[in-house]
Amino acid sequence: MKTVVSHNFNHQRALIRVDFNVPLDKQNFSVKDDTRIRGALKTIQKVLDDGGSVILMSHLGRPKGGPEDKYSLKHIVAVTSQLIGREVKFVTDCIGKDVEEVARNLQPGEVLLLENLRFHPEEEKGDEGFAKQLAGLGDIYVNDAFGTAHRAHASTTIVANFFPPDKKMFGFLMAAELENADKAILKPAKPFTAIIGGAKVSDKILIIEQLLDKADNIIIGGGMAYTFFKAMGGNIGNSLCEEDRLEHALQLLKKAEEKKVEILLPVDSVTADAFNNEANRGMCESMSITSGFMGLDIGPKAIEAFNKVILSSKTILWNGPMGVFEFSNFQEGTKAIALAVAEATSKGAYSLIGGGDSVSAINKFKLADKVSYVSTGGGAMLEYFEGKVLPGVAAIMNA
Repeated sequence: MKTVVSHNFNHQRALIRVDFNVPLDKQNFSVKDDTRIRGALKTIQKVLDDGGSVILMSHLGRPKGGPEDKYSLKHIVAVTSQLIGREVKFVTDCIGKDVEEVARNLQPGEVLLLENLRFHPEEEKGDEGFAKQLAGLGDIYVNDAFGTAHRAHASTTIVANFFPPDKKMFGFLMAAELENADKAILKPAKPFTAIIGGAKVSDKILIIEQLLDKADNIIIGGGMAYTFFKAMGGNIGNSLCEEDRLEHALQLLKKAEEKKVEILLPVDSVTADAFNNEANRGMCESMSITSGFMGLDIGPKAIEAFNKVILSSKTILWNGPMGVFEFSNFQEGTKAIALAVAEATSKGAYSLIGGGDSVSAINKFKLADKVSYVSTGGGAMLEYFEGKVLPGVAAIMNA
């Protein structure tokens, strides 16, 4: 794997694809969470320490067909400058003669941030002409945006075509993401337990099928669990259920049995008569949920059973919450699992947290430093575990 470690950037302009798609305050557009910016600092600093200059390119949000002020990367310039420890120059576009001139005149030690790539529809279309213009801005291409590696966009994949093999490489963050993903999925220490949560079975079918060949235990929680209970003949009240996935759920259970993989579903649930934090709550067996109620969290028996398995594991992958943890009255299941993963890690297990909601949960409960690795790429990590080739990775690995 070619990374920035082995390259000297002295007097070279590094065109770095970062993932600065950070959440902004809707009122004043201030950065609410700078985690993704911090994730790129090590790579940026390496280039600057070598005596090179840095050109940062990223997207922000999902603008529709052109520039929108609320999605402008100008809102993150101040925070980025503060974190890097030097002024970050900003241009109001990412291609064009004015941008080329600023990039060409960058001095060693200087940092330039381009405007939102997605202000140009050509970015998401993977347009070669657009990618070629981006490539012309730098001497070296560095991909440090794992969160977008599963997209064959101009800046994540196509741009690499315009650099020779020795002039394109991964940044520290990208390399760490791939190394940690491989550690969990290619050669996991046994027992290997995967914790899969979230709302829909359909979102996680592929990853569960892949895990059936690798995991010893698969814990299933969140709204998706109730599709399994319904498929098994249970009464799930008003709980979330994908009626068109019932047969598929049964097939997954059958495959698990054949492969001797233990699938653990939450035996009990915390229920509510409405989808809000102040709803009337109840507790019951997950196969017998009262009519008019829905499961919004796993119950104490499920927590106990899941914890036992987690604490006996040597490798743990967690993707998806156990319930609606955004509601304080329905967060206990997710919190308990997070604490169990942290405890298992402290006893020597390797734990990888992947997926937006899982990352949000581990951060909410202030446990990010108690697990082995927290991935920055939800969709990319998911597709990597599903066995798919990530275009942004292949563009450099196959050079």
